[in-house]
Amino acid sequence: MAEGKHSIEKNKKEEIQEQKTDTSQCDEIMEVKKENETLKIKLDETEDRLKRIAAEFDNYKKRNEKEKISLYSSIIGDIVLCFLPVVDNLEKAVESETENESYKQGVELVLKQFKDVLASKGVTEIESVGKTFDPELHEAVSAVTDENLGEKEIKEEYRKGYKIGDKVIRHSMVVVAN
Repeated sequence: MAEGKHSIEKNKKEEIQEQKTDTSQCDEIMEVKKENETLKIKLDETEDRLKRIAAEFDNYKKRNEKEKISLYSSIIGDIVLCFLPVVDNLEKAVESETENESYKQGVELVLKQFKDVLASKGVTEIESVGKTFDPELHEAVSAVTDENLGEKEIKEEYRKGYKIGDKVIRHSMVVVAN
């Protein structure tokens, strides 16, 4: 009988040990679940941060590209502005009368070459004569009354204006009617 009692006590000890092991395993499982939840939260935060950084970088690239284009246009505009008096003088030379036709043709070819280079860089002339005066594009140097022309219509152009895209390099000097 002592052996049966000893065996029951032994079984109870084993059951208690198993319960402790089960409780300890449950605690470990709960701890692992908490760690997993913490890691998931950290992963979500990291993923969100990565998305924000990627968006910021994409915006930076777009802004940088716009700045490059703007800077390029600005530099081209500054250089072209230096050459516009040369173009003006060549145009005056072509308009002047000369007896030497080959000389005139040579000046015309140089003028055409200048204008081709300007066009290749996106430089265009501002249209003036017959158009409505626009202070963004034109600079009025005088005003006249002419019944044949509409209000604020440009009658004459003293100096051509140029632009690159929408940016004005030099305003046209014009005479405005009415």
